[in-house]
Amino acid sequence: MKLVTIDDLITQIRSYNAEEEEIVTKAYNYACNLHSGQKRASGEDYISHPLNVAYILAQMHADRDTLCAALLHDVLEDTLVSKEDIAREFNPTIADLVDGVTKTYKVSFFSKNSQNIANQKKLIAGIIADVRIIIIKLADRLHNMRTLEFKNEAKQKEKAVETLEIFVPLANNLGTYGIKTELEDLALKYLKPNAYQKIAEQVAEIKNESQECLFEMLETIKYILTSEAIPVTIKLRTKHIYEIYKKLNQNHQLTDIHDLLGLKVLVDSIRECYWSLGLIHHEYNPLNDRFKDYIANPKTNMYQSLHTTVFGPKNHLVQVQIKTTDMDNIATYGLTAYWDINKGEARNVMQEDLGRKFQFYKSLNEMKLLGLDDKAFVDEAKKELFSKNIYVYTSKGDVIELPVESNVIDFAFRIHTEVGNKMIGALVNGLEVPLTYVLKNNDRVFILTAEVTNTEVNHWLDQAHTSHAKRKIKEGINKTT
Repeated sequence: MKLVTIDDLITQIRSYNAEEEEIVTKAYNYACNLHSGQKRASGEDYISHPLNVAYILAQMHADRDTLCAALLHDVLEDTLVSKEDIAREFNPTIADLVDGVTKTYKVSFFSKNSQNIANQKKLIAGIIADVRIIIIKLADRLHNMRTLEFKNEAKQKEKAVETLEIFVPLANNLGTYGIKTELEDLALKYLKPNAYQKIAEQVAEIKNESQECLFEMLETIKYILTSEAIPVTIKLRTKHIYEIYKKLNQNHQLTDIHDLLGLKVLVDSIRECYWSLGLIHHEYNPLNDRFKDYIANPKTNMYQSLHTTVFGPKNHLVQVQIKTTDMDNIATYGLTAYWDINKGEARNVMQEDLGRKFQFYKSLNEMKLLGLDDKAFVDEAKKELFSKNIYVYTSKGDVIELPVESNVIDFAFRIHTEVGNKMIGALVNGLEVPLTYVLKNNDRVFILTAEVTNTEVNHWLDQAHTSHAKRKIKEGINKTT
């Protein structure tokens, strides 16, 4: 791994925000002095870690306060400096960010496990205060995973499991696909080293065998689109090792994974995305059941793209993703893409969009209002936020996101409290179902209501699955007692 220096960080910052060079240099020198004499497990000076974390964030074009907090993120934990010292030396926002990423050590705990749970709760709940806390922690975890080879095997496995359980879902929910996939691959490398190595070798072999086909397609598509005056950039893409591992664990064969290798076609506008799709389908026959339109129906973490699988040369199946350059940036960087798009207002736009567009953020607020203890909060977060979600439709065609195992009761209260309170029945895909019916992806749900509150609502508390539904039911019970 390349040795990152302060000059590398400053050069990166100059490329997008040169006026912040002075304060970032000040933060580096401040952290350097505080960490003087401290070493990492690798034998490097400790400052190399916060420097690398800041560099990862600078590659995302992070703002000044985030970069300074990244450089200072371990000083409260590892030195005698206080939050108030940081606020005086820099500003209160940087101090809050550093405090937000600092583990809870100055509190008495019954056990190491209870301390870990408290830290996990602090990390997850940090999104509510400032999403940049989580972004710094993701960069922190990414660098720690990149250098995990210097830890003993037990610590490697512990960190790998925690990464998959907590950090990967957080990265996924924020749409930071680049960090998510690297964390997954690194975790698999330490949890299942033989499987990781075998898949890596198989992919390299298939990639080598298919390279001629892919380059032929790349040149053909580029020629077709530029002939129609569509500016285009085309990149080769390979499915990440962890994603392949999951497929193989579901009894798929490597040859059955149609998106193992593919092309990413980047154009300037949505109109050109659909135009390019038609031109590509005219040249290469599509596999009809493998088409996905994530532009008309974006994923809840903002991902947008057209996905199609086509028969390439020699009948090779190749997935082609078609998107704009902005869509590709958001797909890779998620919310952090706002640092480029919105510049000085990025943090406010991030926080505002979290509240408006991201269901997991709303669920976090619901859990906070339930007043759960540390363990119950973390358990609920893992169940509700970090498990796979389903997407179901209202009778009007609106998409509702719910955690796996959600039922009709959860759906009704997600739409509106009054819909839940007045529900007397439900139709799913046109058929009457019990209110405890567990919903599946793409179900279309119609709630039957009465003009008065259903007296059965009080009995639904134990049957609801989501925090939101439970809280609304509790509020209703409290009003009537």
